[in-house]
Amino acid sequence: MESPLANIVTATVTIDASALAHNIAQVKQCAPHSKIVTVLKANGYGHGIERIAKMLPEQADMIGVARACEAIQLREAGIKQPILLMEGFFTEQDLAHVVTYDLHTAISTPEQLEMLLSANLSQAINVWLKVDTGMHRLGIDATNFDAAFTQLQQSNNVADDIVVMTHFASADIASGASAQAQLQQFEHLVEGKQTALSLANSAAVVAWPQAHQDWVRPGVMLYGVNPMTTEKSLSPTLRPVMTLQASLISKRLISAGETVGYGDTWTAKQDTYIGVVAVGYGDGYPRHAESGTPVLINDRIVPLVGRVSMDMITIDLGPDSSDNVGDIVTLWGNGLPIEDVAECASTIAYELLCNIASRVKVIER
Repeated sequence: MESPLANIVTATVTIDASALAHNIAQVKQCAPHSKIVTVLKANGYGHGIERIAKMLPEQADMIGVARACEAIQLREAGIKQPILLMEGFFTEQDLAHVVTYDLHTAISTPEQLEMLLSANLSQAINVWLKVDTGMHRLGIDATNFDAAFTQLQQSNNVADDIVVMTHFASADIASGASAQAQLQQFEHLVEGKQTALSLANSAAVVAWPQAHQDWVRPGVMLYGVNPMTTEKSLSPTLRPVMTLQASLISKRLISAGETVGYGDTWTAKQDTYIGVVAVGYGDGYPRHAESGTPVLINDRIVPLVGRVSMDMITIDLGPDSSDNVGDIVTLWGNGLPIEDVAECASTIAYELLCNIASRVKVIER
């Protein structure tokens, strides 16, 4: 008889290419007249930047990354699509890489603008001029926008097709005054300028159709996460690209009044079966997930109990459990929205996705 330990699976993520294609199709359905910058920064939101780049369907017109090292990694992996540095360059070497690797680059600060204008480049580069309309993070100040735009137009270092972009602070609130004010200011700034425009992140793709313009820049919705904070029903049907799973490696009966885990933070209210799952914060599962965080096993939700350990979590299987060692447990993904887990850990889905550890096995399908 085969041991139940023979098929134990430690923390494993499955990356679903069909879900990625489905989500990009949903972006296209929301913004049918816009081109798409698929945002792959932060290692493709934890999914693997090269892996996701190679899975992208034809609807992905451009790839967006944060830093030059990410763009170089993609180029050296053989990725031919246009790539946009959304934070722009920071050093003269970065600017040289823009030319060498044929990248598009944002201009978001006066320092970047001055470096570009004074550089001796071998060829003109594609520039996306970012203007600050209220996010107050990166972007040329609105009062300096006209001058910056004119300087770029007149520079031999800049290709003709400048794109003007901004970033929303609160597009995830569909009725928010903040996003409306930013949109109105942006429209005022670009009035009369014959140039391509880009405003919409994932939430604006969903909730602000007037912001779609020439280019949309979806990020988290590509990976199946609802980008809306309020009015979540506005979001199209998205499918999780990542599913995190591990096996049940132990099951034991404990009595009412007994505690589980470090610090004795959880006490059983009744006799119940406790399961141990081969995943922990060393794999990227959130250390601060509270008792009660949902976990999926054998098509039912059970609660996490006790503190998350480095390599294990404990779950309350209930007094009538028929679960067995070796059964697969889903921590998030198919059947269990990552947003629900993030809420119980006082964080956001973005962080959970990005924190997947290198030791976690990856399966592509």
